[in-house]
Amino acid sequence: MTPNRPALSALLVLGALLAVLGTAGQAQAVGYRYWSFWDRDAAGGTWVYATQGPSTARPSDGDVQGFRFSVSEDSKHSAKPRGESGFAAICAKTPAREGAKRVALVLDFGTADDAPDGSTPPDPSPRTACARVGEDATTADALAAVAKPLRYDTNALLCAIAGYPRTGCGEAVSDGAGSGDRSTASPDTASPAPRRASEPGDGEPGGGGPSVGLVAGIAAVAVLGAAAILRARRRRG
Repeated sequence: MTPNRPALSALLVLGALLAVLGTAGQAQAVGYRYWSFWDRDAAGGTWVYATQGPSTARPSDGDVQGFRFSVSEDSKHSAKPRGESGFAAICAKTPAREGAKRVALVLDFGTADDAPDGSTPPDPSPRTACARVGEDATTADALAAVAKPLRYDTNALLCAIAGYPRTGCGEAVSDGAGSGDRSTASPDTASPAPRRASEPGDGEPGGGGPSVGLVAGIAAVAVLGAAAILRARRRRG
């Protein structure tokens, strides 16, 4: 029996789209190794993912901000800085000064599981520092005052704090069986996310599944294929 050409074509296209969907799903099972940037909520004492990058954020006197080095898919799953220290404890030995502000910083270098191959976090626990900077200073200015050397890439992505890590910058990391099995997928490629200096953006790998357009296209082809098969059966009947 000669196969119905429209039905066969629709099914072949459907199969191809499903294969693309499967590949997209695999591609999204990827994380990024980078420094994430956080604000301490003064009211609740919890960490909130920063809505600006350190080069544009301008903290006020008394603010607490944190950085955490880790591997994560996106901002929703990013590891928060560890530690409970507040502004009073961190800046206790740094007196206020007219014309300046004090910003408390928590620098969490992460765990050995998230470290690049051949590297070890310089400190197993977070460091704290009180930066006294000008009233108009950004978080990047505060960071430069207490945590040099800093390293940035050509897109102004923050790559290293206090010299850690020595190499790499927001690289994609393949999803292994465990944290220690992660391997670098593209070591010289900066994360496309850190539009805010450290956040994988919406729509990037790890952003939440296939696009609506792709799913809708697959559904439409499936409907057309089913209709073609039904018409072919009616003709034969």
